[in-house]
Amino acid sequence: MILLSTAAFAQKQAADNRASIKEADLKRDVYKLADDHFQGRVAGSLNELKASAWIAEQFRAMGLQPAGDDGTYFQFFHIQRTRVSETSRFVIGGKALTYGPDVIALAPAIASVDAPLVYVGTGTPDEMAKVDVKGKAVAILFSGTPPGDLSFRRFMQTTMNRRAAEFVKAGAVATIFVSDTRADAIYNWWSSAMEMGRYDLPGGPNTRVFAQAPLLWLPASKLALVQQPNQQFTNVVNVESFSYPSVNIVAKLPGTDPKLKEEYVLISTHQDHDGIRRAVAGDSIYNGADDNATGCAAALAIGRAFAQKPGKRSLLIVFHGAEERGLLGSRYFVEHPTVPKSAIAAVLNGEMMGRNSPDSAALLGSQVPHRNSLELVNQAMSANQVTAKFKLDTLWDRPDHPEGWYFRSDHLPYARANVPAICFTSLLHPDYHTPRDEPARIDYAKLANMTRWMYVTAWQVANAPTRPTVDPGFKLER
Repeated sequence: MILLSTAAFAQKQAADNRASIKEADLKRDVYKLADDHFQGRVAGSLNELKASAWIAEQFRAMGLQPAGDDGTYFQFFHIQRTRVSETSRFVIGGKALTYGPDVIALAPAIASVDAPLVYVGTGTPDEMAKVDVKGKAVAILFSGTPPGDLSFRRFMQTTMNRRAAEFVKAGAVATIFVSDTRADAIYNWWSSAMEMGRYDLPGGPNTRVFAQAPLLWLPASKLALVQQPNQQFTNVVNVESFSYPSVNIVAKLPGTDPKLKEEYVLISTHQDHDGIRRAVAGDSIYNGADDNATGCAAALAIGRAFAQKPGKRSLLIVFHGAEERGLLGSRYFVEHPTVPKSAIAAVLNGEMMGRNSPDSAALLGSQVPHRNSLELVNQAMSANQVTAKFKLDTLWDRPDHPEGWYFRSDHLPYARANVPAICFTSLLHPDYHTPRDEPARIDYAKLANMTRWMYVTAWQVANAPTRPTVDPGFKLER
């Protein structure tokens, strides 16, 4: 597809309704959704449902039609949570460890171990030559410094799993990683989330529980404890599972063209966040203003703009539940769409749209192998030139980026289903998944520009003579 010149594109888009998108409206909606009233909107909770009911009311007020199940705005689905039970016990040298602050099980495996504990330092060949690990629990110092091309998440998974497998092969009955200084900072950040357990759709891989040698992670404060000689390690892990309701909120607006209205431009976002966790600086509510009240406010603003001036194709807006638990709402919707999947012309996903430099942003899905529609990307690039003219980051969409950001938002299940899909984002920041992600920290001028960029892209897709096509041979790297 050949890019239109900026002037030609502006002339073609002169009739759009981007002027209706106001900073004040976006700010109002971000403050509403990221208020303590919703207590962090965690998936599977009444607070997620309350926020979802408020969103549905906004759809009703702007005149969008219900497009969920049974004539409602709602598409309910179940999420399965598997966690280490409170009846589990972790004891070193007679000292009981509290699950979460003192110890985390990296896999919710049912296990019972009572064995001598041996500390092997960093586990170098020289250190390993001095100990016999057979029949013992092995404690090893864990460095939290990955190579430059790996995120800590991937480094942890590969390093911990590899070393644990080596110990088990040598006869160890448990592996206990103890944090160094850098790993301790990550432990403190992650442990409150990890103690909640794993989530999935019913029958998904994260619902499975196996009997295996325990694989545990301790904070640096427990290093002196595991270094003491002749310690006994006792581990009794019980696992329990729960089913919770979550919900997608779905609305539509018919297009104006008798034929093209059978196709949909899908605006995608997610309404859930992290709920209440261990307090940081006295604040235990993770309100998720940027993640993802900004995407929600943008989707509502785009809905209002289309309601005032519909496009030729129909508009479909989906707020996905349980995104933070593993893209569960978008995975469920792709498997159970409320409109024919073949009728979805394109998916424009909004994820974290209001932070970092005011003149920069990113478009995930714009580069091979993540790009699945050059035509859709070109439409978004043209829209950027007539709206905010953002300098677009090209690093975060690369397959070798350590964060793997492309794989962490709701456009992914659609792209896997060969629906043209892109994601508008202003990327991560130090307040990501912390209680500091508050409405006062959002750049509302930037959010308005991000929203207009996303809207004009949607407007172009809605009114183009033909829908975007999927690139031949599209295949993700993982």
